[in-house]
Amino acid sequence: MDIREIQNLIKFVSKSEVSEVKYKTKDFEITIKTPLGGNENISYVAQPAMYPAPAAAPAPAAAPQAAPAADTPKDAAADDSKYIAIKSPMIGTFYRKPAPDKDVFVNVGDEVTPGKVVCVIEAMKLFNQIESEISGKIVKILVDDATPVEYDQPLFLVDPS
Repeated sequence: MDIREIQNLIKFVSKSEVSEVKYKTKDFEITIKTPLGGNENISYVAQPAMYPAPAAAPAPAAAPQAAPAADTPKDAAADDSKYIAIKSPMIGTFYRKPAPDKDVFVNVGDEVTPGKVVCVIEAMKLFNQIESEISGKIVKILVDDATPVEYDQPLFLVDPS
């Protein structure tokens, strides 16, 4: 079973109303538990995932510091229209590095191509490498390292030109 199949299985279980799914083959075994099963360990994972949206509130707090910062939201609106977002394919914890002692996968200004690993998302103690599906230049990293992310949440902005 490859990463894509595991991701699809996680998506299926999260959308269905089951409390636990076990999948077992000769070489592979996975158990996925959802909050419906009363497992308190998983219910706290869903709660912090809601915090990144309010965490964007400190960014407007930075805007009053300087008058030029007021132009930044206009630029950000323009960025959204001409840049393409690399989005999270799952719920989990976002990491920019493959390991704490390693270098980050990508920085602002780096070129990416389809298949290049841009980050890792840890879900249920599995570290899933997230690959770029587009070519271009990273212009903005939208998520802080080691923070929870939601399904389909933008992680990076890429300039495809």
